[in-house]
Amino acid sequence: MILDYAHFGDVVTFDTTFGTNKEYRPFGVFLGINQFRETTIFGAALLFDETKDSFIWLFETFLAAHNGRQPRTIYTDQDVAMGKAIEKVFTESYHGLCSFHIMMNAVKHLSPVKDDEKDEGEVEEEDEGEEESHILSDFSACMYGYEDKAAFQEAFDNMRHKVHKQTWLDSIYKVKEKWAECYMGDVFSLGVRSTQLSESFNNALKNHLKSDFHIVRFLKHFERTVEVKRRKELESEYEARKKLPRIKMCTPMLVQASKVYTPTIFEPFQSEYERSMAACTRVLEENNQFAVAIGRLHGDLTYEEEEERIVIGDPLNQTASCSCQMFNRAGILCGHSLKVPDLMNVKTLPTHYLLKRWTREARTEVYMTGKEGKW
Repeated sequence: MILDYAHFGDVVTFDTTFGTNKEYRPFGVFLGINQFRETTIFGAALLFDETKDSFIWLFETFLAAHNGRQPRTIYTDQDVAMGKAIEKVFTESYHGLCSFHIMMNAVKHLSPVKDDEKDEGEVEEEDEGEEESHILSDFSACMYGYEDKAAFQEAFDNMRHKVHKQTWLDSIYKVKEKWAECYMGDVFSLGVRSTQLSESFNNALKNHLKSDFHIVRFLKHFERTVEVKRRKELESEYEARKKLPRIKMCTPMLVQASKVYTPTIFEPFQSEYERSMAACTRVLEENNQFAVAIGRLHGDLTYEEEEERIVIGDPLNQTASCSCQMFNRAGILCGHSLKVPDLMNVKTLPTHYLLKRWTREARTEVYMTGKEGKW
């Protein structure tokens, strides 16, 4: 687990589950994703309770086991005690809230404003359900749909007026930086927005587990579950070495990427590369700045362009920085950024854009596991 964390501990999810042992103590697991986007386990603990002090002890012990090296991002649910402990211990990490748990809470807490002019008998259940569905759609849009903070604020304010009770909305708004897309533009998340990794692992753990197991027997079962995950990575490794992914265009950059990236990562990279082929560019007045818009062909063969993005290119250092910040978040270049190196006659992917954790050689060298090491 220490080696796994040294390679892939940049993004961590943490969640607790009950019903795994006869003492009915909460069981917490630290998880992440490997170079094949599969679950990898960094640590686990049985806790006496879920108080702030217990979580502080756990997080400090976890970091001590990993030489004090903090993740860049950690996702949890909305537990208040857990949040306070993370604030105290993970001082260098971004703390994100699980989008799945937030949506589940939204379903529970958001109900439409009742029309006082109507009698109760006149309100049809179907209409109420439709209104509630619209409010949940509005909330989902606030979570994922706005990149501009002013647009988010306007949409959130409009939603407030549609809601019967605003208590939960007010509380979730206070931590908007932890769940709203417009505040997470530069958050390194690898596409993770929830603790679903933990939910999935906990379900796998409980599949062959009786809640009356004593602790030693439970931990042996846990180790077996971890081994299943490790075996899955070995199988993916074998498959990746056995065959190269299918390349749709035989360009130097795609051939290079197919040999360096794991097949799981090469696939989305190739999709972004294809999008770059459909991009239109305008040279802006500032040096090496481009406005890039990617086009789409609809079923009736009409061509439509997406919103323009600003990409700053640097031929000397072979960099392309896009306003959509996809590389900062996911660790692979977007279609906008991939258009600009071609304009600068850069035909292969510069090494600083080949994130080690996404490559076939992710485990080939020993990383610095000290606190000073960078992800």
